[in-house]
Amino acid sequence: MIREQYKFGDEKVLQMMSMVPRHKFAPRKYQEISYDDAPVNIGFGQTMSQPFTVARMTNLLIAKSEKLKAKSVLEIGTGSGYQAAILSYFFGEVYTIEIVPELSLTAGSRLARLGYKNVFVKAGSGEHGWIEHAPYDAILITAGVKEVPMDLFDQLKVGGVLVAPVGEGAETVMTRFRRGFSGQARYKKETFGTFYFVPFVGEGK
Repeated sequence: MIREQYKFGDEKVLQMMSMVPRHKFAPRKYQEISYDDAPVNIGFGQTMSQPFTVARMTNLLIAKSEKLKAKSVLEIGTGSGYQAAILSYFFGEVYTIEIVPELSLTAGSRLARLGYKNVFVKAGSGEHGWIEHAPYDAILITAGVKEVPMDLFDQLKVGGVLVAPVGEGAETVMTRFRRGFSGQARYKKETFGTFYFVPFVGEGK
């Protein structure tokens, strides 16, 4: 199903997704349906995004970049760790932050057990990014945000790409920002249709 729907992207994204055992990122009771093109409940009010959405976001993130394997990416919202595992095939280093401590611990253990040695997991609020490893070539936000936190834009390299679902509820729009070079507008913005995401959870929420 996903291959039939995914006519707009890079075939390599689908190849890498086929290498990641999605069922191992789902709770045991949902493993049988984990490959359906639907979100999977992972607890704490969070979900693992449906395969179509993962493929779409990954493609938008890598389409504007070159020689990605030598670059770094920051993911905001680790969740199950599935998206980080996909990104690990395209970036040399994947830094991912999860605000729910239980999910952060589980995802970190799972990724290590499955051999994703270039993925680094941190528990905390993603709205401030991960300054110690900045700047990043790409940033991915995996929850709906009303607006992108400025701290994240500040941690993006010149020419870097940030992909995020921006808005609320049914009005959440998949958006790609590219940080401009000297003499250009600070950010170039593109939109790619509406998607549904659980809302971003920051500090004090």
